[in-house]
Amino acid sequence: MLFAKTQPPPYYAVIFTSLRSDSEGKNYSITAEQMVKLATKQDGFLGVESSRDLNGFGITVSYWNSLEAIKEWRENSLHRIAQDKGRTNWYLQYNTRICKVDREYSFCR
Repeated sequence: MLFAKTQPPPYYAVIFTSLRSDSEGKNYSITAEQMVKLATKQDGFLGVESSRDLNGFGITVSYWNSLEAIKEWRENSLHRIAQDKGRTNWYLQYNTRICKVDREYSFCR
């Protein structure tokens, strides 16, 4: 599925933009899949959408029902290990932004 199914607003979005290094290896993809599976078990998780271009620039948006849920996800011990690997191995740069979603609009043909 390409689009996350979220609850009616308000809810929160964590926007993670990143630029991968060339030394990502196959472990990146495995870890990324594991993190999505782990997040789906986290209280407050609503969904995720992700895309990456051929130059290594990516955007992942995860959706959460509260700021507390986002904090718990950030502090999850397995997620912390993945964050450390990201800083040391997989990313040249990243930014994380947290936003409150007050409204949403959609279109589907």
